[in-house]
Amino acid sequence: MVSILGCGWYGFALAQALIKSGTPVKGSTTSDEGHERLNAAGVKPYTVKVSADGVEADADFFDCDVLVISIPPKLRSGETDYAEKIAQAAQKAAEHQVKKIIYISSTGIYPECNCTVDEQTLPQPDTESGRVLADADSWLTSHAEFKTAIIRFGGLVGPGRHPGRFFGGKSNIPNGRAPVNLIHLQDCIGVTLSILKHDAFGQVFNAVAPHHPQKQHFYTQAAQDAGLPLPHFTDELESWKIVSSTNVPSLLQYDFKVANWDECFGHGLFA
Repeated sequence: MVSILGCGWYGFALAQALIKSGTPVKGSTTSDEGHERLNAAGVKPYTVKVSADGVEADADFFDCDVLVISIPPKLRSGETDYAEKIAQAAQKAAEHQVKKIIYISSTGIYPECNCTVDEQTLPQPDTESGRVLADADSWLTSHAEFKTAIIRFGGLVGPGRHPGRFFGGKSNIPNGRAPVNLIHLQDCIGVTLSILKHDAFGQVFNAVAPHHPQKQHFYTQAAQDAGLPLPHFTDELESWKIVSSTNVPSLLQYDFKVANWDECFGHGLFA
């Protein structure tokens, strides 16, 4: 049994993949209106509300073999207590004797260091969002009651998130020669299922496709594929990083399905 705390773009797709594989799934929503969508997908729905003060949920939601925590921070909308929310979710999991957690983090935890980073790199975040993610990591890894697999996703693309829409028609976009660190939803799911298959808990996984083209090159292609006005970038290289997924191939024996961004367009990968 897998419980998914946060059935958004990624969480709902993961739930569908697990159901298809024969794994029973419990999924959370923040309102009763989300129950119908989860029910229709074969997911047992629960209303779960997480705040810095605690978790409101039916105790049965935490009766699972693995808890997936997929609650993205909303710093742009003024959220300041994300790490505390993750701490409350971790505490609730410990109280209900959950033994395994998959936590969805981000490569935003790494600084723009003008270098390549991998899972052995100390994050040392240089942004507020990165520092919040590091705090959340610490809350989870400090618990001895359960083992946590941390997945640090790169920029998310896939159905409903066509990269052409990110910059289509915009101009004077800085840092055009910076490399991109992206992952397709298909591989988000593939990496997660591989962690479950290999029981690879207690590890950190950078989930980023191995191809890192220049931002101006990739997003111009993407806008063209989406039928949008082409963006215009400043041809410069300022701060940057390349995020390497070392543990994904070595520990999970997983090969990225969308591994070359030059070959990703025109195949329905974003429909």
